[in-house]
Amino acid sequence: MSDLVTDLLANNELWMLRGPDVPAEKRPTRQVAVVTCMDARIDAPAQLGLQVGQAHVVRNAGAIVTDDVERSVLLSQYALGTTSVLVVGHTDCGLLGHDEDATLARVEQQRGVRPDYPLGSMATVEDGVAAGVQRLRASAVLRHTDDVHGFVLDVESGRLTPVAA
Repeated sequence: MSDLVTDLLANNELWMLRGPDVPAEKRPTRQVAVVTCMDARIDAPAQLGLQVGQAHVVRNAGAIVTDDVERSVLLSQYALGTTSVLVVGHTDCGLLGHDEDATLARVEQQRGVRPDYPLGSMATVEDGVAAGVQRLRASAVLRHTDDVHGFVLDVESGRLTPVAA
């Protein structure tokens, strides 16, 4: 086991000793799902003033709404009662202008296989967020498509700016 994993497991033991404060109810009490990027600078619950148990957070590179993200939102709505969705992209995103073909070629060169799924990229964060909002609003399978909103998080200031979809 790596030193990193050993350290993380030790941190978990300390957390458990403090007594985890986990709500009994698995349904998010604020009935909101947040789709955001996997970027390590994003702490969506804290940045939105949410506590454990109040929201579902779906993290995906670039906050791109893929089939799997839509699947998670569907389950969030039908199985666990959420009614609102926020799509939150961010400034300085690694997928801004990402050369997908170059990355796929590098993977194929190093691993001998080319992934058959898109990696994603965007010209602007606003375009990426707007596309995600539009996809969720147009979904034929989601229950709540009228309360879907997009935002860009400034990773330096923490400010959320609405995105028109």
